[in-house]
Amino acid sequence: MKVLDLQCRHGHIFEGWFGSEDDFQSQRERGLVQCPMCADSHIEKRLSAPRLNLGASAPAGAPAAGPGGALAQRQPQSQGSAVEAGMLPPALQAAWLELARKIVAQTEDVGSRFAQEARRMHHGEVQERAIRGQATPDEAMQLLEEGIAVMPLPLPPAAKETLQ
Repeated sequence: MKVLDLQCRHGHIFEGWFGSEDDFQSQRERGLVQCPMCADSHIEKRLSAPRLNLGASAPAGAPAAGPGGALAQRQPQSQGSAVEAGMLPPALQAAWLELARKIVAQTEDVGSRFAQEARRMHHGEVQERAIRGQATPDEAMQLLEEGIAVMPLPLPPAAKETLQ
């Protein structure tokens, strides 16, 4: 198993696990390797130290491995602050991704019918429920003017699927 430190062109840093270097290159060329935060498929390897797991426990003070499977957030190696680099700190990225997954799991995706479905609920034509979908900026403004609460929420593609 080859564990690589990866980064998208937007500065999001994550870890990928591959059977070999050829496996990584093949998946990257086919667009299968994507950033879990923004789905960017322009992925580059970062410099990283080899890591051997010989069954020993982690040294005291070492961060514990978190959930996330093959793609886990990593600490940035740069000297500048995360805000200067235009990205969120890894802990905040992981928290945002977890929240986004909960939103996806607890809402119904009505797609492009979002504005119509929100109006139907507002007017009592259908039972209220948690929905998500797409609306144009004009549709969102019209909903707000009608007193229907909406909130733009760009969900990262990784929130809509399980990581393997």
